[in-house]
Amino acid sequence: MAGADTIFRFSHPLRVRWAECDLQGIVFFGRYYEYFDIGMTEYLRALGVAYPRDFLAAGGDLFIKHSECDHQGSARFDEIIDIDTRIARLGRSSIVFEFRVARAGEALANGQIVYVFADPEARTTLALPADFRAAVESFETFDDKE
Repeated sequence: MAGADTIFRFSHPLRVRWAECDLQGIVFFGRYYEYFDIGMTEYLRALGVAYPRDFLAAGGDLFIKHSECDHQGSARFDEIIDIDTRIARLGRSSIVFEFRVARAGEALANGQIVYVFADPEARTTLALPADFRAAVESFETFDDKE
């Protein structure tokens, strides 16, 4: 799970829009998963990976295996939030993304999504593309590798 001790080398700022909020101007809890998705997409873009095109060209796509979100605070309408994103672990076919949504350095939500790279038709796992693995490994540092 992402936390204060986790090093995020990538962050994407976003202004909270009214459509993401309830009547009190507080971000609806389910929107944090949308923020995680934005973080993942922008992280991959920063690495030079076009999602989903590059994965499909390699014969597979990403499927969610697990997701979680812990809330510590609330973002509000018109605030600038940062979506901190990292890949915490690469397996043979799995990717563990960690996220932190923060306002001025204060964590509002931490999350994790585990994706599995698989054949879209057969739904059988495939090894992650070598060029993707190399791009991630040149950007991130890992404590353990599978």
